[in-house]
Amino acid sequence: MESQKLTFEPDDRYNAFLTICKKAPYSNGKLSGIAVAVKDNISTKGIETTCASKILKGYIPPYDAHAVELLRKAGAAIVGKTNMDEFGMGTTTENSAFGPTLNPCDTGRVPGGSSGGSAAAVASNMVQMALGTDTGGSIRCPAAFCGIVGLKPTYGRVSRYGLIAYANSLEQIGPMGRTVNDVSALMQVIAGKDRHDSTTYDRPYTHTPVADVKELKIGIPEEYFGEGVDPKVAGVVKTAIGRLEELGATTVPCSIPSMKFALAAYYVTCTCEASSNLARFDGVRYGPAADTKKSWHEAYKEVRRAGFGTEVRRRIMLGTFALSSGYYGKYYAKAQVARENVKADFKRLFSEVDLIAGPTMPTIAFRLKEKSDPLSMYLSDILTVPANLAGIPAISVPCGKSDGMPVGLQIMGRPFEDECVIDAAFAYEQAVN
Repeated sequence: MESQKLTFEPDDRYNAFLTICKKAPYSNGKLSGIAVAVKDNISTKGIETTCASKILKGYIPPYDAHAVELLRKAGAAIVGKTNMDEFGMGTTTENSAFGPTLNPCDTGRVPGGSSGGSAAAVASNMVQMALGTDTGGSIRCPAAFCGIVGLKPTYGRVSRYGLIAYANSLEQIGPMGRTVNDVSALMQVIAGKDRHDSTTYDRPYTHTPVADVKELKIGIPEEYFGEGVDPKVAGVVKTAIGRLEELGATTVPCSIPSMKFALAAYYVTCTCEASSNLARFDGVRYGPAADTKKSWHEAYKEVRRAGFGTEVRRRIMLGTFALSSGYYGKYYAKAQVARENVKADFKRLFSEVDLIAGPTMPTIAFRLKEKSDPLSMYLSDILTVPANLAGIPAISVPCGKSDGMPVGLQIMGRPFEDECVIDAAFAYEQAVN
């Protein structure tokens, strides 16, 4: 029974929260009384859930997402819903209908996206841990930019039931925290089989992090240090990898040839899935009521034009075009072939190495409005999207600074070997702290 309440009145100068629960109920359990923030695209019973979009303003879900239900059972206090790029579409959290989130490390810069609100809430010490979602790097990018830890679990390890869908085959709910232990504690609660989600596996997470990388073989892909990666960021990450070698790991150079197609495959796939998923926001099923005096087509266009932001409309149009008659084979079918090539490359590498490491992001956090050109924003996802295409676990752990801003070390592992990925991140964290 929820018999106790946590008073939560943060100084949210970073616009990290869209909804704050000032008296958050909690119960006894593994996370008893711990304040946990939840990204605003994850359903919370009785708490407004907007996906940072005007079209869902005022929507209060009648049920909890599976991950939220598990948090409540573990005794956590759900203290609020965090800001994000609208429907998870973006890399900066500037694409929110309710204003951008600021980076606590430098308020002139973005916190990353799309889980920027969750990252800022953790980085500013408003909460100890938070839930984010990762479709193409949306947990790891803000974790790297804000200097916290973020894990994208293996696809299917955490239920997506109650996650408002953007791109079903790519996205995953995952934990964010100040430390690897925080992320591991949250993962212990949210992972496992869910009868509501047929893509989940019966693979609960019961692991306690162990700081041991001895005898592990870590692959270092040349593509993760190539064109487009800031040399200063690359230098910080190489130093961090050197620390793992000092701890007993062996590093070997390797290559992921399919990386050249990964970004294109990702954006075709996610926009196609988005065009289908977002069709339900039509003023009939979801969204503000359509004007019944107008024709259905006129009313539909009006509701969506007023409710969706520029980036969401852009991605819906891209996806609809790629799926249209005469173009399906030219774009979507080819994207799936490229995706299989990415999976094959990782499978080949993981027969030779235990982990893969490199930078999380090619640069430090962008300045506000720096990525106003959509293409330059899309290109910044190049190092994170391969893990989503392949469905493998990937973590970002802070590994130093460049020009005074945090840099993230990304560690990727075999499917369902999230424990190994977490152990490597923990070993590094313990060594430097």
